[in-house]
Amino acid sequence: MKLRDLELKDAPLMLEWMHDQSVVANLRGNFLGKTIKDAEEFIKLSRNKLQNIHLAIATDEDEYMGTVSLKNVDRDNNSAEFAITVRKSAMGRGYSWYGMEEIIRRAFEEYNLESVYWCVSRNNERAVRFYDKHNFHEAVDISKEIRNRYAEIKNLKWYSVLKGDVLDERRDVVGCKIVHINTIPTVDAGELSFFEAIHDVAFEIKRIYYISKVPEGTRRGFHAHKKLKQLLFCPYGRIQLVLENEKGREEIELSDPSIGVMIEEPTWREMLWIQKDSVLCVAASDFYDPNDYIRNYEEFKKYLDELGR
Repeated sequence: MKLRDLELKDAPLMLEWMHDQSVVANLRGNFLGKTIKDAEEFIKLSRNKLQNIHLAIATDEDEYMGTVSLKNVDRDNNSAEFAITVRKSAMGRGYSWYGMEEIIRRAFEEYNLESVYWCVSRNNERAVRFYDKHNFHEAVDISKEIRNRYAEIKNLKWYSVLKGDVLDERRDVVGCKIVHINTIPTVDAGELSFFEAIHDVAFEIKRIYYISKVPEGTRRGFHAHKKLKQLLFCPYGRIQLVLENEKGREEIELSDPSIGVMIEEPTWREMLWIQKDSVLCVAASDFYDPNDYIRNYEEFKKYLDELGR
């Protein structure tokens, strides 16, 4: 995945989401009435980045998947309004989170902004769920001037991020501990990361395996273990890890070689390859045992009930 300038070749795919009722139902504006010329004109205007910054979210093969924006850039108070829309085919594949994370990073690191804010209709359950699960909190200090832009729209939920905030600062994912793997940097020569059984990982490591050469957008996993304990980490690329157990269902992106997730209880897991050729490594507490797997989701839920969880 990548962000790049919008190009005229993106117009047909941009018009695709504009005419998709399932995408634009809760968006402001008459997108269903837009034409290919409207899309092309928007792309041409995007070349002027003084007040509004519009970028394309694209695949590694350069296919347009959506638009992410910083609108109403205010250099007096160094703020901007975030906005994002992706094609239906991009939903659930990590493009929304990538676009959001990257544009906010650029807002603070490249455009020298101090805050980014946005709003969404509380009736847009899909969007609210997306922002809430990534630990964005409702903002209460949005200025009246900004709120007045949406005065005609009721029941809005406002969010904001300040420079220096960590977008996804968590210690666990549904109770599974987030592990910071020992990492030693060397000037101009990269980093060395390592962990040791018992010392750093709370079990004896009997098996290590890795999954590689996976196409972008592929989902794997869809199983749980009864007794096996594992440490999962991604030494290269970007993988979305979805975990579910009696504590709920959450996700985390693995993209930092020094960050891993420890799974020590029966937990359903799914993995989405956000970037092609990403590598998932797993350190396991025991040898391969097919009888330890639960490969059916309903059987997994039943197993939790039997355990009283």
